[in-house]
Amino acid sequence: MGIFKGFGVSMISKEAKQKIINDLKIHENDTGSSEVQIALLTGRINHLTGHLKVHKKDHASRRGLLQMVGNRSALLNYLSRTDRERYKKLINKLGLRK
Repeated sequence: MGIFKGFGVSMISKEAKQKIINDLKIHENDTGSSEVQIALLTGRINHLTGHLKVHKKDHASRRGLLQMVGNRSALLNYLSRTDRERYKKLINKLGLRK
């Protein structure tokens, strides 16, 4: 799972979020670049996937998960179009397939 190893299924804490941002930031105050947004969405998606394995009938959370996956997909498409090299590096780092 790449960058998310050891985070388990718990909610992403401030420390974990900061670690993800520090690993992927482009400049010192970077919190909104495509890479950071995709990584944070991936963490939330992984957390929600674990939640839905236990709570199979939680349809509201499932809808939220599908929205997050769609948002991440759009960001990945944008990054792929604009900077192919950064896209490939991010995919490898996060362990995503595309």
